[in-house]
Amino acid sequence: MRALIDTCVIVDALQIRNPFCADAQKIFLAAANRWFDGCITAKASADIYYLAHRTTHSDTETRKILAKLFALYDLLDTTAMDCRRAISSKMTDYENAVMVETALRSGCDCIVTRNLEGYKNASIHSYSPSDFLRLITPTEE
Repeated sequence: MRALIDTCVIVDALQIRNPFCADAQKIFLAAANRWFDGCITAKASADIYYLAHRTTHSDTETRKILAKLFALYDLLDTTAMDCRRAISSKMTDYENAVMVETALRSGCDCIVTRNLEGYKNASIHSYSPSDFLRLITPTEE
């Protein structure tokens, strides 16, 4: 399964935002164990840099965080066509619509987000972090 991980889930893990960080950190571990192919958008990486830098106050440390993220998750480029297609989306949030278009074009099966309401009209399935973990966690037989 190929999943686009929303910025909020990444930031939940990095900034240990309770009560969301436990599932977000489990998603990081699942990505490291290759239980799924995880992705983030290139635009999200800039947002993550900004938010992480506010915590670390260090360009060097923030870049190390991004380097680790890039080892775990593939980076997806957003194209001009993704932006154009998002304009005619039935979704009310343009930024979410751009993410959906990027995910679809990049062959993602789903988006993992805490903002399920924001993706209710999406043409791709969205999962909460906990639902996604239940979906991908290997069962012991």
